[in-house]
Amino acid sequence: MTAPTLVMVARGSRDLRVARVARALRDELVRLRPEVPASIAFLDSCLPNLHQSVAQAAEAGASEVVLVPLDLTRATEVDPRFDGAIAQMGRDLPGVRVTVSRPLGPEAPLLTLLDLRLRAALASARVLELDGLILSSPTSGDVRGASLLARRARQWSTHHRLPCLTAVADGSGPSVSLAMQGLRSQGRRHIAVGSFFMAADERWAVQADQARRVGAVAVSDPLGAAPEVAELVLARYAFAAMDLLPFDAEGNFCATEEEHPFDEAPVFAAHTA
Repeated sequence: MTAPTLVMVARGSRDLRVARVARALRDELVRLRPEVPASIAFLDSCLPNLHQSVAQAAEAGASEVVLVPLDLTRATEVDPRFDGAIAQMGRDLPGVRVTVSRPLGPEAPLLTLLDLRLRAALASARVLELDGLILSSPTSGDVRGASLLARRARQWSTHHRLPCLTAVADGSGPSVSLAMQGLRSQGRRHIAVGSFFMAADERWAVQADQARRVGAVAVSDPLGAAPEVAELVLARYAFAAMDLLPFDAEGNFCATEEEHPFDEAPVFAAHTA
């Protein structure tokens, strides 16, 4: 049974580092699961766009495609631009079945990765004292994502026994400056910023510069193309790909002779949650 093509969909940027992170993440996916065809697409500013990536997959023989939004702040709702793109693909590529997974969202394993990134930043800056944390993200996300981000901040705070406030870079919530003011009103002076960003795009650069200007002792790098991120992408892919399997009205799997489910090792066995 041929695995559906996995297309990771990232927010585009004029900063070339964003495309490099997306390509590095694709390479990590290929290393982890070489049997899964993987490619990337961007919603804006970069190429290939969503339509081009799916069309390329179709030209390569794919009949099923799973889109995985690389969004760390949305937990359940995808970017509205997906709707129009999928409708257009339905008209232009009628032979390709496309489904969209849940966004990556602020999942707990990523908090451990964030911690590693901040520890590296603290070591690089030779910071010896720390009494406050800020968890900074690109946006406040959807309702579920905002709730999870707040939970991650509380978990981070509890883990380090330090106060932690959240900040967002797009103006939809408190800025890094406001978060710094809030911690300083509590008497905190040595404050570090953990960057809950996928890549070093323009929003990350703005928040990092702002944080340093208002006195942050360290600002972490974005999460990047880490194995933890790749594993989460694969989990989202595997769950969404189940929607493409042919089931009858009673929920029984319907395989053709050409696509018997036991002809090959199962594609999704390691990522069913």
